[in-house]
Amino acid sequence: MSIKVLILSASIGMGHVRAAQALEQAFIFRNENIEVRHEDAMDFANPAFRNLCRKSYVDLANTAPELLGWLYEYSDKTFSHDSHGNAFERLNAQRLIRLVKDFGPDIIVCTHSLPADMISWLICKHMISAVHGVVITDFDVHQIWLCHHYSRYFVALDETKEHLIQLGFEPDRITVSGIPVAPIFAKNKGRSKMRIKHGLAQDFATILISSGGMGLGPMVETLSSLLKLQGNNQIVAACGSNDELKERMEQFCEERTDQSNNIVKVIGFTSEMDEYMEAADLILGKPGGLMSSEALIKGLVFVIVSPIPGQEERNADHLVEEGAAIRCNNLPTLAFKVNRLLSNPKRLDSMRKNALALAHPHAAEQIARELIDLHKSQVGLATHPAEHQCNQMFAFSE
Repeated sequence: MSIKVLILSASIGMGHVRAAQALEQAFIFRNENIEVRHEDAMDFANPAFRNLCRKSYVDLANTAPELLGWLYEYSDKTFSHDSHGNAFERLNAQRLIRLVKDFGPDIIVCTHSLPADMISWLICKHMISAVHGVVITDFDVHQIWLCHHYSRYFVALDETKEHLIQLGFEPDRITVSGIPVAPIFAKNKGRSKMRIKHGLAQDFATILISSGGMGLGPMVETLSSLLKLQGNNQIVAACGSNDELKERMEQFCEERTDQSNNIVKVIGFTSEMDEYMEAADLILGKPGGLMSSEALIKGLVFVIVSPIPGQEERNADHLVEEGAAIRCNNLPTLAFKVNRLLSNPKRLDSMRKNALALAHPHAAEQIARELIDLHKSQVGLATHPAEHQCNQMFAFSE
């Protein structure tokens, strides 16, 4: 009999979906009798709720990031042991219940807090029974990720594990796996070969600017500041799926009047981000959990610019603290800070080593393996606090 695996992401930002896709590949590559299904939980939500979540995040990130950060911090309250979040459940339970019951998964993996809480609630109500893995896709943990019924939490850092332990979660049900990324990032394709393939000069310092999968942030202003770099440099500006941003960047490059020796290549959405990272010396941009994890695997030093207040601010803190990144809070000083970093090979090499030490290139494989082992061993779900209203254990199968 096959093992059925349901992976639930949520398309609020691209990182959660990419993490789920990496896990999907990892389960398939196990070469066992496994049936894998990946679904976007937002597809099962009330349309008004779905559109509000997606649009609100993008609008706030672009126009009012400080408000987004305030909401993030305000909602990070002390974990309650006697209740679940319920807004998403009331609006969306029925369609997701039908999906889960029809598929009958043995293992459910969530890469976003909304489906994680939903699955925990369904287990609490005796509606489903499965191994439940929660994969936190940032370096830090926010209260919205916390749920009562789970088999394993998978986190990026030892500090994040300690945070969960101090909140009362069981140490042996928390794994420091890293954030799952596509397996292609662990493959060494060679910097020289990738520069040749993508038309980049071999002897220029190469800086990759990334706006994330959705193309957010002040990319034009960032590039304008970076063009003040001294020496011979080439800048690859990745605009993600934001076609409007790509057009603005291309227009800016056509109209640029600086006399620097900086070459700029603007690209849109690409399935070859691993190759551009392989070709680069530095990555510059917003420290989303997935992009940061990909960059660490490639040993890239991060120059953090304009992180979204909230989770990206916290990611930035961890990367700087671990010596794998620097941060620029004022765009007029960006070229100065990058010049100083590029002119210090010893420091740059040390930071690259710090990045590699923080990397988890096989996170997806580790998560898949551990959850399959849990299913095969038939170990019960984690206990939850005694004061919780449904204080009992749940078996993996009915």
